[in-house]
Amino acid sequence: MVLSPAQLRALLTIGSFLLPILVWCVVSYVPFVWHPKVLIEGVGGVDYFSVGMLVDADEFKVQTAAMLAQHLAAPQGTPANPIYLPAPHLVARALYTAFTAAPEQRGAPWLHESLWHSIQVIFWGFMISSVVGVPLGILAGTYRTLGRLCTPFIEFFRYLPAPAFGALAVAVLGIYDGPKIAIIVIGTFFQQVLIIANTTRKLDATLLEAARTLGTRGVRMITRVVLPGILPDLYRDQRILLGWAWTYLIVAELIGTSSGITFFITQQARYQHFDNVYAAIIIIGVVGFGSDLLLARLGKKLFPWDSARQPT
Repeated sequence: MVLSPAQLRALLTIGSFLLPILVWCVVSYVPFVWHPKVLIEGVGGVDYFSVGMLVDADEFKVQTAAMLAQHLAAPQGTPANPIYLPAPHLVARALYTAFTAAPEQRGAPWLHESLWHSIQVIFWGFMISSVVGVPLGILAGTYRTLGRLCTPFIEFFRYLPAPAFGALAVAVLGIYDGPKIAIIVIGTFFQQVLIIANTTRKLDATLLEAARTLGTRGVRMITRVVLPGILPDLYRDQRILLGWAWTYLIVAELIGTSSGITFFITQQARYQHFDNVYAAIIIIGVVGFGSDLLLARLGKKLFPWDSARQPT
């Protein structure tokens, strides 16, 4: 059976997700692969063991040997992984219960509430960055003098880590969402200007020369020639930059008052509910990847002449 290119692409996409899950299952469910702990099911004669306790496998062996040497009951246990590596079925259950069961901590937000708050922070941060960064990038890429004026400083500033401005952002914008949005803006704006300027410079120079020959100048040059010429690539750039905004989210939400999905993750980790931690991390990936797929599909509808170059 010969697969079509679309079928092969779909099969490889599914496989790219199944392979890591398979490794995770092997590590979780096959005892001899990697189970450095033992889950105590019977304490035997060991006074400091308790049912449900995780102990190192070496310690379990030592105590078992000691109990047998003293003719006492040996402890009973099964191989297990550390608490920070829950099995897939536990994470799957956490994904379900996080949306259906109230948080154990009184007053703590639900997962969907935390996620929605984070999405709003991402939206406003990236929107502010784009409103300023996209026009500046297009202008810097179109006009050489403007590019030489602003690019050196932007090149310098983009190497400064955005979280370093956290304390300053809190001092200026307060402790709530303002500094979080500011960190996402700082983290994406300077990269955005440089990437879009570079995309604009790749526009066929003959188009610009032809437009100038016909008397096109100023704003008309940008709106009638440059912007239509780079629009598909500009759209792709924004998809990539939106992914960068997500990478700054966790750091941004630790500034000022903890909030959003970061607050949920830190709270669950504090109480060693690592299945909920993994569930929240997976949700971030699903939302980010899902939104990128939707934007990719939308891009094919908006720019059908460029569909051959659109990533799937």
